[in-house]
Amino acid sequence: MRVGEIAVVGRPNAGKSTLVNALVGEKVAIVSDKPQTTRSRILGVARRPDAEIALVDTPGIHRPQYRMNSAMVREATDALSGADGILFVVDAAEERGAGDAAVAGLCRNAGTPVVLAVNKIDLLKKDRLLPILAALGGDPVYRGFADLVPVSARTGENVDRLFAVLAGRLPEGDAAYPADFLTATPETEWIGEVIREKLLERTRDEIPFAHAVVIESVRPGADPDITVVTATIVVEREGQKGIVVGKGGAMIRSIGQAAREELERELGRRFYLELTVRVQPDWRNDERFLSRLRGGKT
Repeated sequence: MRVGEIAVVGRPNAGKSTLVNALVGEKVAIVSDKPQTTRSRILGVARRPDAEIALVDTPGIHRPQYRMNSAMVREATDALSGADGILFVVDAAEERGAGDAAVAGLCRNAGTPVVLAVNKIDLLKKDRLLPILAALGGDPVYRGFADLVPVSARTGENVDRLFAVLAGRLPEGDAAYPADFLTATPETEWIGEVIREKLLERTRDEIPFAHAVVIESVRPGADPDITVVTATIVVEREGQKGIVVGKGGAMIRSIGQAAREELERELGRRFYLELTVRVQPDWRNDERFLSRLRGGKT
């Protein structure tokens, strides 16, 4: 069978995490319509009868403004060096710019086969899509990549074809993971990610960029069938705290309820979430705090 690791890279909001979930067939990465949703590398294993692909979902590559963002970009670029191949994802509905060109250069310099996935084709009519694909195929910036595959992570169109193309670029070998292994994300980290996803779904403006989730504890409750999660949502300003808490606590209750329902559905047991909000100015530049997040407590 074909076995190997594929680094999934691209600009923020290209749909990388949605595409990884579609290839795996299970949700292993949170998704939202906000840029910079993914903040660290996430491993998801996609399988077919003749192939096993370890997909490394990475943060979107962008110009960093904070230490947190610099660390995110390092996560993405570091993933390129150890991979057997690269899946470079671009948004079909967006104009190509200097950012995509910079990512293309990083991919080319990695020295491994690069598959260009043109994602979100469901947003375009065919008469608009074909000229875009032709232009990409003839653009010197993208010329020389191993393959170009139009795909829709949202609808599943061409996902199986993309899997086959990626597998065809991998070496033969034995399966590297147990058959029931889907992701390397620790459960505690996944709980924090689900809480973040529900916050992202419900907030606008600067909140998506200025928040973090710290899991303080995960423990059995008085009822041993219930897992109690204590978590802190960290923001940068008092005004942001007010938004997250909401009038009479309505927003934070909504976040907690949605997160609890998903955790129970995905993990198959009952949860009780205790959520609080704390203001920590400029936490995105606080190396000590960022080290705590990188230690697996997000």
